[in-house]
Amino acid sequence: MAFYYQEPSRTFSEYLLIPGYSSTKCIPSEVRLNTPLVRYEKGEKPALSINIPLVSAIMQSVSDDRLAVALAQEGGLSFIYGSQSVESQSEMVRKVKKYRAGFVVSDSNVSPEMTLQDVLDITERTGHSTVAVTSDGKPGGKLLGIVTNKDYRVSRMGPDTKVGDFMTRFEDLVYADEETSLKAANDIIWEHKINCLPLVNKKQELVYLVFRKDYDTHKKNENELIDGSKRYMVGAGINTRDYKERVPALLDAGADVLCIDSSEGFSEWQKITIDYIKETFGPEVKVGAGNVVDAEGFRFLADAGADFIKVGIGGGAICITREQKGIGRGQATALIEVAKARDEYYKETGIYIPICSDGGIVHDYHITLALAMGADFIMLGRYFARFDESPTKRVNINGSYMKEYWGEGSARARNWQRYDMGGDKKLSFEEGVDSFVPYAGSLKDNVTLTLSKVRSTMCNCGALTIPELQSKAKITLVSSTSIVEGGAHDVMLRDKR
Repeated sequence: MAFYYQEPSRTFSEYLLIPGYSSTKCIPSEVRLNTPLVRYEKGEKPALSINIPLVSAIMQSVSDDRLAVALAQEGGLSFIYGSQSVESQSEMVRKVKKYRAGFVVSDSNVSPEMTLQDVLDITERTGHSTVAVTSDGKPGGKLLGIVTNKDYRVSRMGPDTKVGDFMTRFEDLVYADEETSLKAANDIIWEHKINCLPLVNKKQELVYLVFRKDYDTHKKNENELIDGSKRYMVGAGINTRDYKERVPALLDAGADVLCIDSSEGFSEWQKITIDYIKETFGPEVKVGAGNVVDAEGFRFLADAGADFIKVGIGGGAICITREQKGIGRGQATALIEVAKARDEYYKETGIYIPICSDGGIVHDYHITLALAMGADFIMLGRYFARFDESPTKRVNINGSYMKEYWGEGSARARNWQRYDMGGDKKLSFEEGVDSFVPYAGSLKDNVTLTLSKVRSTMCNCGALTIPELQSKAKITLVSSTSIVEGGAHDVMLRDKR
């Protein structure tokens, strides 16, 4: 007969941390959040680590090159989504590795034949006030001019007015050569009292934009995640179908780590993929696998050679695997069991395999709980989808700004490789939804706030590092009544307006 778990599977919202003794040395500024990314043997250092325990989900609506750069600047890592062509994914990886801090590749562009309405639509969608005018309306086209909100007045111009009729033309712009250093670019900006400096090549093609407002952010971030050549680190998602074409291209583009993107990882397909990568490129190429929700699944992937293992099925905000297939497990319960299996594997073999908690994060404190329960780092989708740097449109819905967010199992993503079990190249049914999430602003501001909460809570537990938190944490189950008690109750809240 079927095996029955006696205990119910639980979510992060069903637990709280109990404070521990905190010394005077235990202050948030002293907390260190660096954590291993890939497996290592006892007594050795991991080949790859990250400076904060946050990575972005392998999703079309989350992880492109722009978000990858922003997250690496804060010390985390993005996994560029694999549900696109090999060429386009490789190009995104290449852009991250070639990124020059302070030099922006324009993603708001029009051609002279486009209209004022097109400009307004772009500024509404992106929030950018500067739009580059190129010959073909693409980022790398010949630069013909710039449009800012100073160039037009909606009340006096019709929406069909051609961009070429009101743009600031190239011959009237202050610009510089593409080889200009950041310091020199900023000097030009301040000398000419301009807000944006285009950098062009010898063919007058737009290469970068440097903005006055970004001056302070150009200063070195001591927490940024860089490789040995001082390039930003970036990961990439792969699948178990076209890996023989995709993996070589991603490695050639400079990907630092790979991750098999699958809804369920306890599968021979994953072992075959890992075997190919290790046998073809050697153990120095690191690849994560998953997702699993129990000790047996962890052990399978650990023995298969996975460098880190993702935990979680059906817990994502846009995931409907549980209601569609009846497959999954409460994220907290899954994480606790897999973390225990990880620790037992380490004692048995001397090999430590980091685990990544993927899904189930609703509130910031859930991140701290996940770390305390044994996660080495957290993969987030909805969280990052809300930010300026995510690749989706910002839209106005009933007066509130939202960002589009859809699952890899939705019809919109068409990511059949993630769910297919060897059949036709199509999704028989959806395992994800197409949705919106509240727009939240910049990644930097939000990550800074979130991690300040994590550091503060760790100090309440008497811990200055993630391993120390895991050894010292005291975790309690809470009742439904105490969950209500934990929020504002029995009061009338003031209107914040």
